[in-house]
Amino acid sequence: MKNEVFVGEGMKYVKEDCQELYKAIVKLNDAVYSGKVLDYKTQKLIAIGIAASTRDEKATKKQMASGMAELGITKEEICDVLRVVLLTSGMPAFTKAMKILYEL
Repeated sequence: MKNEVFVGEGMKYVKEDCQELYKAIVKLNDAVYSGKVLDYKTQKLIAIGIAASTRDEKATKKQMASGMAELGITKEEICDVLRVVLLTSGMPAFTKAMKILYEL
C-alpha cells in the first residue's frame, strides 16, 4: 500500500470528500509500513497471508500482484506464505489463494 494505493474501492470517495481523514489514513499507512524492524517486502508477505486467510479474492489478488510488481516477490515466496495459511486457516483459504496465484 505504499504510494497511496489502497485496496478498498471506497477510498477514492474518502480522498475526494474527506480529505483530512484521507491524510490521516495515509499517515497511518506510512507508520505501519515503516520498515523499522521488518522490511517492506516482509510486511507485504504478511499482508498477502492475511488477505489469503480471509478468503477475500480481490484483496488477495491485489496484494499478490502489487508485491510481485513492486518488490519482485516470487511465486515460491508466496507459496511459502500460503503454506502457513494452510496450517492456520485451512484448506479452503489455501486452495483459493493458490488458484489466484497461478492465475496471475
